[in-house]
Amino acid sequence: MTFCRLLVGAVFIFSGFVKGVDPLGTAYKFGDYFAAYGTDWANAFALFLSISLCALEFAIGVALFFNLRMKITAWALLVIMMFFTVLTFFDAIYAPVPDCGCFGDAIKLSNWETFYKNLVLMIFVIIIFRNRTTFKSVFSDLTHNILLVLVSGLFIYFSVYNYRHLPMIDFRVWKVGNKMTADADSEMRVYVKYRNTVTGEIREYLSPDFPWNDPAWLAEWEFFDQRTESDSEPIAHNLKAEDEFQNDFTPYILESNEMFVVVAYDIGKASQKGLTRSAEVEKMLTEAGYTVVLITSSLPEEVDVFQKKYDSAFEVFYADDVVLKTMIRSNPGLVLFHQGYVAGKWHHNDFPDLNEIKQVISTLDDLTTSGK
Repeated sequence: MTFCRLLVGAVFIFSGFVKGVDPLGTAYKFGDYFAAYGTDWANAFALFLSISLCALEFAIGVALFFNLRMKITAWALLVIMMFFTVLTFFDAIYAPVPDCGCFGDAIKLSNWETFYKNLVLMIFVIIIFRNRTTFKSVFSDLTHNILLVLVSGLFIYFSVYNYRHLPMIDFRVWKVGNKMTADADSEMRVYVKYRNTVTGEIREYLSPDFPWNDPAWLAEWEFFDQRTESDSEPIAHNLKAEDEFQNDFTPYILESNEMFVVVAYDIGKASQKGLTRSAEVEKMLTEAGYTVVLITSSLPEEVDVFQKKYDSAFEVFYADDVVLKTMIRSNPGLVLFHQGYVAGKWHHNDFPDLNEIKQVISTLDDLTTSGK
């Protein structure tokens, strides 16, 4: 029983933490579910639900792990696990959302993997529930209540802090330090697969080291597949930044020496304070000789209104809003790219001054050196 309690408690603590550290990302996942089930009106509550449910999950995990108020905790555990087991079953069958996000961006599971995980956990949950009256603690119920209120309050503060700034731990591909492009001088290797037309055997060769000019060999073997490898594999990111004429400027943005990008996935939903600060940052960086652009999914007409209202002169590019939400959890936010690397990210509440910018710029050579 103790093993069951500790195991489920650890899972709930981990799950609550990795989602609570990125409450906006969890709110986006709630939005996906609301859209899938035709309840878009609930989007206004997505952030509240994100923080509240993550705090509840984390508190249940702590209660299990430290044996606090086990009678109440076991009931809460059973109810929440039954609900999510049923939900993930329908997710697995109908796939309204491709990834339930049960472990945030830290661990990606398919819908069927999530359902099977919940089935296994339910075995331990039922054991805990059936033995809920046998768990004893040396502390009083009042002490337990105080501890749980304290844990919940601190976790809510933790999540709100991550929402108002940026996630303390970034599990996404766009985290600072990641290389998003391959080196121009990296060696590319092409591997080709050939299948024997008689036996079905498949062999792989490093091109061009295979008997491609042997007629007898070619009579028995046919091309089947190929793959490439590089000494510097880029991270898959799905960003395609285009101008209003649909010209692709993604390499220009990612591979420049110092490219500051203001990311506003939706200008209409962006923080007004953040937009004001974005315009100020654009002027500051431009006057200091840096390149700064805006990437958004908003319509060009909305961008024109923004440019005139805030007297800004951004060079503007357009990209998918889902990619931009993944790039930075701030609307708007600021991202610095340097020779393919994500070199810096700032929430609009933490936009840097020129001194901080210069300090970051001074470390860029160390970033590219350590990444090679």
